Amino acid sequence: MTGYIIRRILQALVTIVIVTIVSFGLMHLVPTGLVHALVGARQANNPLAIAQVTQELGLNKPLVEQYLIWVGHLLHGDFGYDYTYNQSVGSLIAGTLGQSMYIVFLALVISMLISVPMGLIQATHRNSWIDHSFTTFSFIGYSVPTFFIGWLLLDVFEDNLNWIPQGNQIASFHDAFTQPVQLILPVFTLVFGSVAGYSRYMRSAILDQITQDYVRTAIAKGATRRRVLYRHVLRNAMIPMVTLIGLSLPALVGGALLVEYVFNIHGIGLLTTNAALQNDYGVTLATTLLAAVVTVIGSLLADISYAALDPRVRLD
Repeated sequence: MTGYIIRRILQALVTIVIVTIVSFGLMHLVPTGLVHALVGARQANNPLAIAQVTQELGLNKPLVEQYLIWVGHLLHGDFGYDYTYNQSVGSLIAGTLGQSMYIVFLALVISMLISVPMGLIQATHRNSWIDHSFTTFSFIGYSVPTFFIGWLLLDVFEDNLNWIPQGNQIASFHDAFTQPVQLILPVFTLVFGSVAGYSRYMRSAILDQITQDYVRTAIAKGATRRRVLYRHVLRNAMIPMVTLIGLSLPALVGGALLVEYVFNIHGIGLLTTNAALQNDYGVTLATTLLAAVVTVIGSLLADISYAALDPRVRLD
């Protein structure tokens, strides 16, 4: 197990290095030039700002040295300074990441708590009216756009029924934590689509395990079907779900863009979109790099969890 973890960590580190090299290369492909892109349109004609950025990032030095300086800043949590907002990129990300993580993580937990029993019921009642009903719900959840669900819930529960009070923008983690009522609709919007996908994966995984030889052997030895289902089948069926959860971690960085827009949440997804529309390359590249790193970390955690649940992975 230790050797497997070490190998996966080394692979993850190599992948992260490659990601930083690609990001660094993309920075130098900006049409207006890297320095002008970083200082923004407001400071593009300011020689002092251009000279300051050039000096801080070492942009007058060879590319290899520029890359090492840039990586050194990243390792110290320095993503640069954003002249559009007149504050550091790190503080912008820190100010928006908390509420996005809180909302998406809460939706992820609720989705799993609903999806696992839902998939189990579907698999154990295959081709019944229950299975067909849940399948219909899953198809609807797949096909209906997230923003439409959000606008529909907003119109029904906030505007027409007035069950949810109209609130101000959730612009900080403190707002998200202290205004739980304002989170009901955005979280439910995310849960609706997630449950549709996770439950189908769970159903397929359980159906695949039920047909395995170990299930027939356990039942032949006298084990009850319920015992085999909950103690063996369910655990093995959770293995692919672990991979899905690990790959869902980038959503904690990207946030739920459409949900943030519909429900007036100033999260990192909305920050990235606004930065892209304003040609604010500093913020865009920083959040893109952060999302890529979290994707690698999520994949690493999924692989380690996968190995903990299935020893055959470690042997391979």
